[in-house]
Amino acid sequence: MNVAVERLDSEWVDSWCKRVSAALEPLMPSFLETHVFPPGENAVALATDESHGATGALVDLTPIPSDLTTLYWVISEISLPDIENGYFIHSPATVAEHFREYGAAEVDDESPGVVFASDGGGHLFAVATSGRVWRSTTAAWFDDFEGAAVSMQEFLEQISQRIADQS
Repeated sequence: MNVAVERLDSEWVDSWCKRVSAALEPLMPSFLETHVFPPGENAVALATDESHGATGALVDLTPIPSDLTTLYWVISEISLPDIENGYFIHSPATVAEHFREYGAAEVDDESPGVVFASDGGGHLFAVATSGRVWRSTTAAWFDDFEGAAVSMQEFLEQISQRIADQS
């Protein structure tokens, strides 16, 4: 069933980045006490001229969903190795490299998805042109994908909630 989803807005993404960065700040100093090992580098890297260029190249290469273009207009990549088992939104250059190597991900009966993220367990996240986000059922590129979020915004909100749950 195709459900119309509101498209991602760059101002919302910018606000989300600020909220996530603020939520991570107090979490990391207490991480060592809680987990008995030091935290990794948990960061939201904002877009640069270089990442904008890589996004343009990605657009030329793939059937990139508009929400992913919007996301990459604001961020370059996100690394959250210490949130649950880890969340990583790959840079547009990495997404392009993976697309060249593996192609699009087949996600259910929707259009092929573009893999843009992974978790610390090796599961992949792909976004289809509909805006839905899919998660691989195993740590393999060509296995089945299941629905993870109805939109990129919902996917990002899920990550925010996982950060809040860890506080």
